[in-house]
Amino acid sequence: MAVLDVINVKGEKVSQIDLADSIFNVLIKPCVMHEVVTSQIASKRAGSASVKHRSDVKGSGRKLFRQKGTGRARRGDIKSPLLRGGGVVFGPSPKSYAYKVPKKVRKIALKMALSSKLKEDNLIVLDRFELDEIKTKEFMKVIKKLDIKNVLIIIDEKNENLELSSRNVPEVKVLRSEGLNVFDILKYRNLVLIESSVNKIEGRLLA
Repeated sequence: MAVLDVINVKGEKVSQIDLADSIFNVLIKPCVMHEVVTSQIASKRAGSASVKHRSDVKGSGRKLFRQKGTGRARRGDIKSPLLRGGGVVFGPSPKSYAYKVPKKVRKIALKMALSSKLKEDNLIVLDRFELDEIKTKEFMKVIKKLDIKNVLIIIDEKNENLELSSRNVPEVKVLRSEGLNVFDILKYRNLVLIESSVNKIEGRLLA
């Protein structure tokens, strides 16, 4: 097992923690993580582009003029795509771009992402991160004390003071352990785990 120092908000070592090799020390395959991240990004696409097709345009269904004898090209109703204000022929309709990746692949990709942070020495374990009030200034004092930038902080349960104090800080995100995902881990340079969240992550990925 990998052994990592646990520090407090002042940057002082307070203890050590054992990290399971089956989660934090697995073989990293970028292609697997890429597949999962691509799936996540695709699922976020709105797919809401839409036009009015012939059946969606409001108007009479009466034939504009008789088929023969006028010397003009034959014409249907006023909703024809050839006329101004008519329907669009091959325009977009609302659709979903989401596609699923197998659960086992998502789980192994998450392990790979966590392993990559440990391997790159960008993983920090904090004993606790508590704020007395919702105040961005106090949150930034801790971040500066730890000397980290571009960071994803994983907490084990709802922490309103911490979550609201950090939401306006650029390049910082606080996420609960149940929402841990490959995209966010790879997006941020540093990963901070609250010590109590490690057990939840291991329980989720070893199940």
